[in-house]
Amino acid sequence: MGYACACRRGRPYSSVVSTPTVTTVADGVHVATGPDVNWTLLVDGTDVTLIDSGYPRYVGAVVESLARLGRRPEDVRAILLTHAHIDHIGGAAHFASTYGTPVLTSSVEARHARREYLEQAGPADVVRNIWRPGAASWALRITRAGGTRSGAVPDADGFDAVVGTGGALDLPGAPVPVPSPGHTSGHTAYHLPGAGALLTGDALITGHALCRHVGAQMLPNLFAHDREGEIAALDAFTGRDAGVLIPGHGPVLRGSVDAAVDRARRLAGVA
Repeated sequence: MGYACACRRGRPYSSVVSTPTVTTVADGVHVATGPDVNWTLLVDGTDVTLIDSGYPRYVGAVVESLARLGRRPEDVRAILLTHAHIDHIGGAAHFASTYGTPVLTSSVEARHARREYLEQAGPADVVRNIWRPGAASWALRITRAGGTRSGAVPDADGFDAVVGTGGALDLPGAPVPVPSPGHTSGHTAYHLPGAGALLTGDALITGHALCRHVGAQMLPNLFAHDREGEIAALDAFTGRDAGVLIPGHGPVLRGSVDAAVDRARRLAGVA
């Protein structure tokens, strides 16, 4: 399965995602879905903030998601990362090197994106969990998508330089960083007050190939750098004016974010 689309200088992108699903969840907020991970496009006029970028071989699909909104890669003002796992930063280095797109995240996570350190499940972790239903096909799928690559983004930087008024970043969509360390040391969610939406990255998801449940939950322990911190980080999501939860994995969830957090805690056995 492959996908090719025109790109800068006429070179094709190779992708394992043929047709990404792009759903508008609020004014200017569009969620794109690949087989195993989501990315989000915040559109303001002709400008775009891309939040996360899938696996390395999702690049063609990310470009296609922009095209469906009438935008080009050159219209992306910045790639904003929730965290630096390979399934979220896979396309970032390509955008940075080809279009000069800034890649921003928390200052701690920027070091992770530059691969000064690594907090990510490796092949041995996957092998130890291959007994899980669906794990073998998932492992094959993500390997084909570039899941074993480094994905390093040498120029990744902290977003402190673009913080505007009220804590919002001076980027299309005006996302407000929500520190939520645990899944990785510098994991950050993003609140979109104007859209009533909360992007929770991998700190709170609604589905995954290795999860038995559908709906608000946490990822399996094998993906967590600091499980206790990951559980504590759920507190950062409560009490926010948001009726749309946009996870890094699984479908968008509409309803009470506080209720979603309560459910995730119950499933994790910490309610």
